[in-house]
Amino acid sequence: MPKTIRTIFLGTPDFALPSLQALCRDTDFEVVAVITQPDMPVGRQQELQEPPVKTLAKQSKIKNIWQPQKITQILDNIRELKPDVMVVVAYAQIIPQEILDLPKYGCINVHGSLLPKYRGAAVVAAPILNNDQVSGITIMLMDANLDTGPILRQAEISLDKTETAVTLYHKLADLGGKIVNQTIKDYINHQIEPQVQDSSQSSYVKRLKKENGIIDWNKPAKDIECFVRAMFDWPGAWTWTKGKQLKVLAVEPMTIEINIHKTGKTFLYNNQLAVQCGQDAIIIKQLQLEGKNPLSAKEFLNGQPDFVGAILG
Repeated sequence: MPKTIRTIFLGTPDFALPSLQALCRDTDFEVVAVITQPDMPVGRQQELQEPPVKTLAKQSKIKNIWQPQKITQILDNIRELKPDVMVVVAYAQIIPQEILDLPKYGCINVHGSLLPKYRGAAVVAAPILNNDQVSGITIMLMDANLDTGPILRQAEISLDKTETAVTLYHKLADLGGKIVNQTIKDYINHQIEPQVQDSSQSSYVKRLKKENGIIDWNKPAKDIECFVRAMFDWPGAWTWTKGKQLKVLAVEPMTIEINIHKTGKTFLYNNQLAVQCGQDAIIIKQLQLEGKNPLSAKEFLNGQPDFVGAILG
């Protein structure tokens, strides 16, 4: 292993922060550059906001912070730094082969699922949506295809009954930061044999859009309960009521065996707000009407008692 591992880090959202922090704190690594997405306009005023990775890179006094529209624009800059490794965590650009070939030990990706299952974009939400018992981090060598490179190491975590995409996102981010450094060192020291993925076991998940959050009340209650947790907080699980969008922010993890109401109908169950699903029913704990603040179900009904008996969807 070289005395210090010359590292270029590529990442954009806060998911990447634990990995970058780990590399910056380890004297075996020298983070010689950070590559992240350009600053983006946000909010009503469309003020430019820098990515979380850029903020951390500045705080860590990393000399080279690059924000190209396309990474090929800085090909020569990367080449000049002669990196031993490039570490990629949620960078949000496809990296072409000519850049993958530059680092001595290749490009290493911290991916938020247990590959080959859940390649692609919405990999954090997918195991919750499918009611999996576990998720985890995969650290792999990158190739020119999407999440298909050889696996260096995986770490698994159990999912609890109230897991949301937000809670899992942060758990996976932290887990990646805990294992990335040692994985890179073990690989460079030939203590890891990269394992080719079994693509026959693979699945792909697309980026979530607003329309992916609409609730299908015809589905079984357990599926909808998983759906609400998986869609939190983007794009949010939502439905229609009186021509307005209604977000369902939280539901009880336990469904109830009631099948006497019309699908999508709201009713009271032990003084709690429930909705009839295609099979069984769910109890809503928190919701938000379009243009309004989030409310507990009790608060919501205090303001809109006629909501009981409404047909959603």
